[in-house]
Amino acid sequence: MLRKIVAALILVPLAIIIIAFAVANRQIVTVSFDPFSASEPAAALTLPLFVIVMVTLIAGVIVGGLAVRFGHGRWRRMARRLEREVQALRKKVEAHEGAPSGPTIIPDAGAPPQRLKLKPPVRQ
Repeated sequence: MLRKIVAALILVPLAIIIIAFAVANRQIVTVSFDPFSASEPAAALTLPLFVIVMVTLIAGVIVGGLAVRFGHGRWRRMARRLEREVQALRKKVEAHEGAPSGPTIIPDAGAPPQRLKLKPPVRQ
């Protein structure tokens, strides 16, 4: 419940800001991908400014997410390997617990243990 309230407190103002940004930036702009010809670019997009900003923002989130995913690949591989080892050890424990256990033999169970023989302390 608290998580939904916090999400609403963050997402509602963020949505209002995004909508206000889109309404305020409806101007048509041309984005050129040709560094050699500024007057007649070979590759260009003509879109409203807010569309370009939103697409750039979404692309940045996707690229950042992929970078994090590939960066943590080593840890995910280790976690999968350790999970396989845990499953194998659980199977071994289950097999061991299911096996009949024979009588445990304690050597010389009737005799008391030997006493320790210590030397008397030396005074200096």
